[in-house]
Amino acid sequence: MKTITLCLAILGLAGSISAQNDLNLPDVSQAAEVKQRVALTDIAVKYHRPLVNGRKIWGGLVPYGKVWRVGANENTTIEFSDPVSVEGKPLGKGTYGLHMIPNQDSWTVIFSNTNTAWGSYSYDQKEDALRVDVKPRPLAENKEALEFDFEDLKPTSTAVTMKWEKLGVPFTVSINDSDQTLQNIRAQLKGRGQFTWQALDEGAQFCLTRKVNLDEALRWADASIQNEERFDNLSTKADILKALDRPDEAKTVWNRALEIAKAPQLYTYGRQLQNQKKGAEAMEIFKDVAKRFPQGVYGYLAQARIKSTAGDFGGATSDAKQAQAAAPTDAQKQSIQALITRLDAKQDINK
Repeated sequence: MKTITLCLAILGLAGSISAQNDLNLPDVSQAAEVKQRVALTDIAVKYHRPLVNGRKIWGGLVPYGKVWRVGANENTTIEFSDPVSVEGKPLGKGTYGLHMIPNQDSWTVIFSNTNTAWGSYSYDQKEDALRVDVKPRPLAENKEALEFDFEDLKPTSTAVTMKWEKLGVPFTVSINDSDQTLQNIRAQLKGRGQFTWQALDEGAQFCLTRKVNLDEALRWADASIQNEERFDNLSTKADILKALDRPDEAKTVWNRALEIAKAPQLYTYGRQLQNQKKGAEAMEIFKDVAKRFPQGVYGYLAQARIKSTAGDFGGATSDAKQAQAAAPTDAQKQSIQALITRLDAKQDINK
């Protein structure tokens, strides 16, 4: 056996055998990963989960005033797919080593440009990308294993919270939704989307809803109409022109939209106006639907909504029942039944 080992050493293979003898055993502090998408931005935290195991954590195992790895084993990391703001301060896209400095009343959260270290042993403040100070808070229940959680989720922000023992440490990550979505839209419209009416109209609608980038939105609406003229993109263009304070042009485009509109499109547009809290404008649309398409499903529904807002629940119920009888699918009939139930209870279906 010694002879074999000597021969392998001469051939330079002894190290390989030694490496092959290393076992892949379970970590005491198990690996974990959590992810969250906010708007179009992905946030991911990778970490290892130490246990309390009866130990004094804060001011004991984790001393105050010293940089801590926020977990166990190699770096805890946090990755952002787009630029973000953390506690109101800008931070670029990328993967960062996540460290914290705990204190009794205030914690410092550190995002390091080095994300491949083991723990915080080689941490160097010169490699910081960002530092923010946050307030810890007590937890209602004990967390035996350290965990990260995404809390207070909103359309453009979330709180990333480290929880361990009876303490939580949150920091708020915010997204510049409009800018990032616009960049995404522009990229998509360089592809196949530029040849369809839908994608261009969706991009224009996004800008119209957010009241941003209206000049470019108008160009997208024009390109959508050029691909295929529809009520949808004409009405989008008309609304953009209104927002740009060009009422005469808006009226011309809107009149063209009305010429080619079908009942479902016009009725749906009225419902969109209601969702935008533009009730009076919506009623004018429903009146047009009722006048132009009086015998169809949408004509009856429009009449039901007009009567409902006036408090004529009996007449509205009668119109809704006619709409239900004319509806071509069971799904539509069930949807209209929900309106009838509300009208029977004398509830305005426009609210």
